[in-house]
Amino acid sequence: MKKHQLLILSAAALSALSLASCDTYVGQGAGYGAATGAVVGAAATGTVRGAAAGAAIGAGTGALVGAAISEQEAARYGPPPQGGYVVAQWSSSPGFVQSPCPPHRLVDVRGVPRGALVRDPSSGCIFRRP
Repeated sequence: MKKHQLLILSAAALSALSLASCDTYVGQGAGYGAATGAVVGAAATGTVRGAAAGAAIGAGTGALVGAAISEQEAARYGPPPQGGYVVAQWSSSPGFVQSPCPPHRLVDVRGVPRGALVRDPSSGCIFRRP
């Protein structure tokens, strides 16, 4: 009985998230990841705690994947620079790159495909993942 309630609750959460629109890929990735994680967590454990843990893990993973932006979204920030977008440099920390834009902070690019455009959260600068 509890398992059916959790699945119904997860399905309701998934449908609510699908009706809500997010303007950014990070928001969309986090939303879809949370919904999927909640469904998988509820199905695997049969508890609310499992659904909540799955939602949290899914939201984090979805937000990472959502850090990549499309060419169309990059165009919203202005025309592409002549010569193309600058490519970031790998840092000593695995999965992180050194932003080519001031203040040159580390940016988490785990889950972002090679060559994809990434927006630096601290400066708003757009660059390519190496």
